[in-house]
Amino acid sequence: MRIAIGGFQHESHSFAPLPTGWQEFLHPGGFPPLQRPATLVEALRPTSVPCAGAIEVLEGAGATVVPLTWCFANPAGPVTAEAFERISALMIGALSDALEEGPLDGLYLELHGAMVAEGFPDAEGELLRRIRAVVGPDLPLTVSLDPHANMTRQMVALADALVPYRTYPHVDMKPAGAQATRLLLDRIRRGKPWARAFAEVDFLIPLTMQCTMVPPMSLVLEERARLEAAQGCAELAFCFGFPYADFPGCGVAIAAYAETQAAAEAAVAGLKSYLDAHEPDFAGGVLGAAEGVAEALAIARTAARPVVMADTQDNPGGGGHGDTTGLLAELIRQDAQGAVLGLINDAEGAAACHAAGIGGTLDLSLGGKSDGAPLPVTAVVEALTDGRFVATGPMSKGNPVDLGPTALIRVSPGVRVIVVTRKMQALDQALFTHIGVEPSAQKIIALKSSVHFRAHFQPIAERVIVVAAPGPVVADPAVLPFANLRPGLRLRPGANR
Repeated sequence: MRIAIGGFQHESHSFAPLPTGWQEFLHPGGFPPLQRPATLVEALRPTSVPCAGAIEVLEGAGATVVPLTWCFANPAGPVTAEAFERISALMIGALSDALEEGPLDGLYLELHGAMVAEGFPDAEGELLRRIRAVVGPDLPLTVSLDPHANMTRQMVALADALVPYRTYPHVDMKPAGAQATRLLLDRIRRGKPWARAFAEVDFLIPLTMQCTMVPPMSLVLEERARLEAAQGCAELAFCFGFPYADFPGCGVAIAAYAETQAAAEAAVAGLKSYLDAHEPDFAGGVLGAAEGVAEALAIARTAARPVVMADTQDNPGGGGHGDTTGLLAELIRQDAQGAVLGLINDAEGAAACHAAGIGGTLDLSLGGKSDGAPLPVTAVVEALTDGRFVATGPMSKGNPVDLGPTALIRVSPGVRVIVVTRKMQALDQALFTHIGVEPSAQKIIALKSSVHFRAHFQPIAERVIVVAAPGPVVADPAVLPFANLRPGLRLRPGANR
């Protein structure tokens, strides 16, 4: 049995300041670089990505793994036409070569589901259309998705099953790839597709309210599991949506795969009804930077563990550039003590720190490359690294990280900053430990993240405070200048009902 596997992952923010080009897929922070067929299996096998789960299942089943192309780029603006066409061409070319060598029994793809490319707002739908044009309508094909996918009707129509991760923070990426692959093998054995149903939900869920570790989303996942079992679904796919993509398919969506059409439709209707009934539960707020820092300082005075602050609106995992300085400026203004912020993405600043050397003092215009608002600081260089290490946390364990030249600097008596050359969401403690900072020993840890940080940092936190300093990953998507959403979609839960 010959099974082809590949991946093309990007989460696209229509209003982010910088587009995502070819180079961003060659040098992603926190994930392997683009892989071609010759290197894909060995490069991905030890990582936490979904394809690692697929490889494990297929090798365990005695199948021949036929590698295609795999790539990932950190969330940012839409993928450029050049990057989308080049990577799609690599994928289709590798698939064509695989077919030349012999028939395929199935195809598994690791996609994100919220990619917007120039000219193709439903980029995964377009990629699947191209793949179906090559392999035909009948080849068994399953896909794993990030639950932040804007799952579209076209994606559902072109794949035999879509399998989103169940968690946010995404600690089950590899298991989701394994599950999608097991369903692929089931689809091959059964010889026919499952019945399927699809529905969209009519309100956006803010990113900060999508965490599956706590209600209301944890309760939705419990209901999803109950309905999946009750209706005997092979998969009840629930995607939270990525509420920064300006196209009609943006938003929460549900798809079910079952033996009968009635069962699939009942599962979708049941979950949609539950979400509609609990819509007001998803309306939540965050603190402003000044209020958040004041609260963190008050807690930190007597806390035995760090206060963790999430700079949600500059989250590199949502399309932020990871270089805004609003929260950092507030920590300095309020004379925070024992605080460390990670990460500021500033290649020029990191290079200047390396030139100054450990112990050097220099004036920097730190960060602000994406919004034109750098922060003037006098920095003392405390440590330097090449930014290369292996992640250790629940989300990314085993993933190679390459942030480029990296520096730990002190910018006030009580505040330190990790400055990097390539952006990465602050979701792993190894970002700190690799440069000599022990997170559990800090009074305040400020992180460029919205939710993913919780997997590795919440267990050591006295308190978690989510703050809204200036940045493109707005806590309230309703403030964005959308022009292409479908009619009737509520931008805030409970609004205009």
